[in-house]
Amino acid sequence: MTQRVPAWSLAVAAMLSVQVGAALSVRLFDQVGAGGTAWLRLTAGAVIFLLISRPRLRGLQWPDLRAALALGVATGLITTSFLAAIERIPLGTAVAIEFLGPLGVAVLRSRSRALLVWPALALVGVLLLTQPWHGTVDPLGIALAAVAAVGWGTYIVLTQHIGDRFAGLQGLSITIPVAAVTAAFIGVPQAFGNITWQVVVAAFGLALLLPVIPFSLEMLALRRLTTAAFGTLMALEPAFGLLMGVLLLAQIPGVGQVLGVALVVAAGVGAERTGHREPEPAVPLVE
Repeated sequence: MTQRVPAWSLAVAAMLSVQVGAALSVRLFDQVGAGGTAWLRLTAGAVIFLLISRPRLRGLQWPDLRAALALGVATGLITTSFLAAIERIPLGTAVAIEFLGPLGVAVLRSRSRALLVWPALALVGVLLLTQPWHGTVDPLGIALAAVAAVGWGTYIVLTQHIGDRFAGLQGLSITIPVAAVTAAFIGVPQAFGNITWQVVVAAFGLALLLPVIPFSLEMLALRRLTTAAFGTLMALEPAFGLLMGVLLLAQIPGVGQVLGVALVVAAGVGAERTGHREPEPAVPLVE
């Protein structure tokens, strides 16, 4: 059924879910910290994925298991470092820096130099949109967002591999528990002694917004898009952040930001139209 849904729409829905989840996660920072929020959210997501799709490890080949473990570690690093970044720097600035990861994937994976126009156009749009040169510079916040950028680029490449090798959501039912364990090293000390039933309920609600819904949709999208196209499509995410600022926070954008949105959307559409994957030889999926 999902084959009838355009691949770009799956990615867009995932980005919307990520942005809403990030904004709502800030409310837990005062209680359990950014690291604790990341750990609780990933742990709740792991429980949900294990209930939906129990992983079958019998017959699993080591290269596939290794990729799943690596994706789990990357996911844990993305979640922890990004939430820690938005605790210190504006959300739009953090997303702009984090986008350098998918942009790097788009550049490195483009087989035609002509297609590099899309990530280049997206980068200009992101800079105009978020205007990271405004405001106070927080070196640690920027460094954390940069770590998230590296993790996000790695996540895109590994998610496509896992999506090709594992049927349904089997891959995510392995990677998200690994991500939760990764986040626990920072999250548990921050959250210890401050976990209430209200916090647990909130964590499960946030887990649906991230990782459950977006990671599932992104895996489906990456089964039908090249990593270059998907990486450029991710440039739409800062635009959604700006849109939520207008709708929820009455933050009216300037002319430069409006132009940035237009450039980012144009780059995303162009990348999606030229970035569908060619059919590959059938490979047995891990059931």
